Amino acid sequence: MSPVDLAPRFFLAVAVILLCCRAVAWLLGKVGQPAVVSEMLAGVLLGPSLFGLFAPAAQDVLFPEQLYPVLYVVGQVGLVIFMFQAGYAFTTHRVPNLFGTAGAVSLAGVLAPLGLGALLVFATAAHVPILAPGVPLAVSAAFVGVTLAITAFPMLARIITERGQAGTRHGSLALASGAIDDVVAWVLLAVVLAAATGRPGPALVTIGGAVLFGLLLWLVGARAAAALIRDGRLGDQSRLLAIVALLFAVAWYTDEIGLYAVFGAFAVGAVMPHDPRTDRVVETLVPVCQTVFLPLFFTYSGLHTEFGLLARPSVLMFALACVVVAVLGKFGSCWLAARLRGETNGVALRVGALMNARGLMQLIALNVGLTAGVVNPTLFTALVLVALVTTLMTTPLLSLFERAERDHGGGTGPSATVAGTRPAPAETP
Repeated sequence: MSPVDLAPRFFLAVAVILLCCRAVAWLLGKVGQPAVVSEMLAGVLLGPSLFGLFAPAAQDVLFPEQLYPVLYVVGQVGLVIFMFQAGYAFTTHRVPNLFGTAGAVSLAGVLAPLGLGALLVFATAAHVPILAPGVPLAVSAAFVGVTLAITAFPMLARIITERGQAGTRHGSLALASGAIDDVVAWVLLAVVLAAATGRPGPALVTIGGAVLFGLLLWLVGARAAAALIRDGRLGDQSRLLAIVALLFAVAWYTDEIGLYAVFGAFAVGAVMPHDPRTDRVVETLVPVCQTVFLPLFFTYSGLHTEFGLLARPSVLMFALACVVVAVLGKFGSCWLAARLRGETNGVALRVGALMNARGLMQLIALNVGLTAGVVNPTLFTALVLVALVTTLMTTPLLSLFERAERDHGGGTGPSATVAGTRPAPAETP
């Protein structure tokens, strides 16, 4: 299909995706689910699991295979700009004693699901066809553990933003923990893929590139961003162009080294000075990208998802066991780590719920594993279910914890845990 033929298909597909996302958001909004979850489910509904099941010919016409890379790239534009805004909002609120706790939460949130996921594979591999041909059991176990350790950083950021909780202690703590968690998890994924292929080069590139990026960010990032924003010779349009160019260049770099574009975009937003000129840039970029481009990113993987394999009882039981292990490993360990660091139970529960969401970041890791031959369709399907269930759990759990806190006189929901309201040690068990 030529680009001339593909262009009208793209416009039609985007129109259908946006309308479907809006319809699903309206339905799920009645039960408190945010738009980000609706966009993820809309992709599943438009893919082979529903639309393709009942109308495969129409699905092929509306979403030809050649269109998928275009949807992915355009969705990346929306995601990068949204994460830039999330990083900028993250530094608006100065939360005391944050990063020590974030480090502890992220460490627990990686180690517990990593170990539990690997043990599950060792225990069930002889009974469920989850091993890809030629892949050692240890590599498959490590891969499952790493994918269960991943947090849906973009979804976490958007859920926090949509619920108006970017300035709360639990929102800031979850964002910081999620960022650290996913950097570690993606480095571990690179190591696992290196072990599977026998080529250590990509893992070394990821580790070395991440160290170099961190040093540059620390040494020159904030100064360079401030100089760009406050240069009086630049007009608004020139400043906008320069920031977009910088944003995309950093996103390219973090993507190339295997850390994924979201981390570069978030980092650029986090080092931007809080200034009316930066505010104007954000206000110009975000609305259209968040409304039009970002849903394409969350819809993309749903178009690749097929749940027919779950009809096999052994696969379904394995998938459900993965869900249980994922929730216990991530939610439970992050809650416990936050409590041990002196956070209130309300903050710890919300952080656990937010960190438990896997979303599209896990789906991306699964697609990487599938392409590398580490994952077979059975394992892919089981872990996609984990991504969907843990993401769907997030908002109901947050609402439940907020209601329980209000009912027991612990405050008035998120406002009771705003930045800077960490309890005194005497109040913490």
